[in-house]
Amino acid sequence: MKEARFWERAGDGRVRCFLCPHHCYLRPGQRGICQVRKNVDGALYTLNYGQVSSYALDPTEKKPLYHFFPGSYLFSLGTLGCNLSCGFCQNWTISQEEAPTVEILPRRAVDLTLSARARDARVVGLAYTYNEPGIWFEYVAETAGLAKGEGLVNCLVTNGFLEEAPLRELLPLVDAMNVDVKAFSPGFYRRVCKGDRDPVLRTVEVSHRAGCHVEVTNLLIPGYNDSEDDIAQLVDWLAGISPDIPLHFSRYFPNYRFTEPPTPLTTLDKAAEMARRKLRYVYLGNIWGRGSDTACPQCGQVVLQRRGLELARTFLHDHRCPRCGYHLAIRGDVFAP
Repeated sequence: MKEARFWERAGDGRVRCFLCPHHCYLRPGQRGICQVRKNVDGALYTLNYGQVSSYALDPTEKKPLYHFFPGSYLFSLGTLGCNLSCGFCQNWTISQEEAPTVEILPRRAVDLTLSARARDARVVGLAYTYNEPGIWFEYVAETAGLAKGEGLVNCLVTNGFLEEAPLRELLPLVDAMNVDVKAFSPGFYRRVCKGDRDPVLRTVEVSHRAGCHVEVTNLLIPGYNDSEDDIAQLVDWLAGISPDIPLHFSRYFPNYRFTEPPTPLTTLDKAAEMARRKLRYVYLGNIWGRGSDTACPQCGQVVLQRRGLELARTFLHDHRCPRCGYHLAIRGDVFAP
């Protein structure tokens, strides 16, 4: 355990947490909604500091981050718990239930990444992923600070449900993030995720303005968040921030408590068609063999060709299209396979 950040005493031994918008009000011995922050004798402690449930060396494209150091790899690690309760969660065995963990303290995580980079120059940094990294704040902040000092990058794969103060404290250490915007409907967030939409939108807006590389994922679930109106509102909002922010429409498959059939491919194709009218970079995920290549927004030339979750071929020259010279919104080096 480690004493947590962003909380205050509330009298009678109770505490209130201000890490995420739930603002959990906890009596002694009680855990927050995230299940990893606990009132211990009138002080708030984080239970998951250094506790790693999953780790791997992943392609950066797997996050998905398609415009951040394409072709690179990230030492990816996650812990337990989540501050949302999505009935369709793909990683529910670590986000909603207890799971075995191993201890990897911040210095060890950075050293493992440096060792991997010594073997393969395509390893550029760390990703905090698999479950919600926002509730791992203390560990992520310390590890990311050490990583920055070693010239490594830090990436978050996040639901974005974080208060603005901790977000702003993390942002100088975070180079890129993929934010999972579950839907554009506030009602969807309340009913299906047991959370609020607006803090998630704020995370995207604040992070982009702060200079962090941001990509957005939207999992389309039949009958829940896949109407043309839902998609149009999401696209309009994102285009209003920047048409260069990549948007990934991801195919849903039944998982956890959801038994609805998978998203029809026609739904994903229609969503991509709508989005490309206002956004320059639109992708399809959870579909093998289609929707993952990067095309030049000006002339349509494929400039980054992907196979599955990895970069297969690049045609870029200094981030420019070889046909028309258009400068694509790519952050960092491109690692040709």
